[in-house]
Amino acid sequence: MNLKALIEKRNQLAADMQKLIDAANTETRALTNDELAEFEKKKAEIANLDKTIKACEEMRAIEDTGKQQPKADKKGNTQEQLEYRAFDSFIRGKLEVRDDPAEDTATNMTKGDNGAVIPTTIIKKIIDKVYNIAPIFSMATRYNMGGTITIPYYDDSDSDISMGYAEEFVELESSAGKIKNISLSGFLAGVLTLVSKSLLNNSNFDLVGFVIDKMAANIAKWIEKELINGTEDKIEGLSTLTAGVTAASATAVTADELIDLQEEIPDVYQAGAVWIMSKKTRTAIRKLKDGTGNYLLNKDVSARWGYTLLGKEVYVSDNMPNMAADARAIIYGDLSGLAVKVTENWEINILREKYATQHALGVFAYLEMDSKIENAQKLTALTMKASG
Repeated sequence: MNLKALIEKRNQLAADMQKLIDAANTETRALTNDELAEFEKKKAEIANLDKTIKACEEMRAIEDTGKQQPKADKKGNTQEQLEYRAFDSFIRGKLEVRDDPAEDTATNMTKGDNGAVIPTTIIKKIIDKVYNIAPIFSMATRYNMGGTITIPYYDDSDSDISMGYAEEFVELESSAGKIKNISLSGFLAGVLTLVSKSLLNNSNFDLVGFVIDKMAANIAKWIEKELINGTEDKIEGLSTLTAGVTAASATAVTADELIDLQEEIPDVYQAGAVWIMSKKTRTAIRKLKDGTGNYLLNKDVSARWGYTLLGKEVYVSDNMPNMAADARAIIYGDLSGLAVKVTENWEINILREKYATQHALGVFAYLEMDSKIENAQKLTALTMKASG
């Protein structure tokens, strides 16, 4: 299948849906039944295209991993082994980077706009480690594609299509939610890993493994910070999440406030919900008890991060603020409501001279990412009382 054509078709369907919405907004009216039917049809097509695109990407990755160059067949090397060695040679300065992607990957790496394109198997190893280090990223809804994508969603937070009793000769009152959408583009970001030249000159040292580990740790830390706090005019992440509950205190929360916060999320989205907070906030909540003297937050060996609060797992992040005036101290909900787009191709550059006085070289990787809330009904937050 032509992946580029599928993505273009998806974006065209999204644009057509936006035209329906714009027409209704211009005329200050609700969508007609025919328009709603057309909207839902296109929405279903987009959902199928998303699944098809994902399947194509996964199949392409499988095919790329399974392919072997003629030279690899003779020596019994896998594509992963070839790419691992090529990446190692590139870092050590023994490999040339060329423009032609069709040339032998066993002796060459492809040139990109920001350096060399990182081999697929190396990217997968980095991403797998990022998933493990940054659970927020792994739990979000991810779109692995380039360009700008538009994601439509139905917002019934103010009103929804409702049904009620009717009487003859009495007009039915219309009520409906709003069709909205978010657009995810791509913001270029870089991560730097310094490598000692002593390690570089040691041919027995697993240089690629070292770079993968360091790069993944730095990427995970940055991604989690952006997903939680965002940056103005860049990645939004969860920064636009409005407070579901405001604490009565600027420095403490109560059991009732935690219950109120949990109840902000509809039951249909509770299954995948988790708590996110700082370690100091978790420590304070560990001391809270219910009316019968039982602690609200409990150690749980079956939980991914060792604790549960009101039946839901608790994740601690250094990027979450502690309880202080105006701070958004706790996030609760199903993180699939957060959309994250990451481009498929990551690129890397080697800075050999800049860190020479430190007897090191810099391994600098680039990636493009964007993130916004896709479904606000799945997520909520507790904000501490304002100062004064």
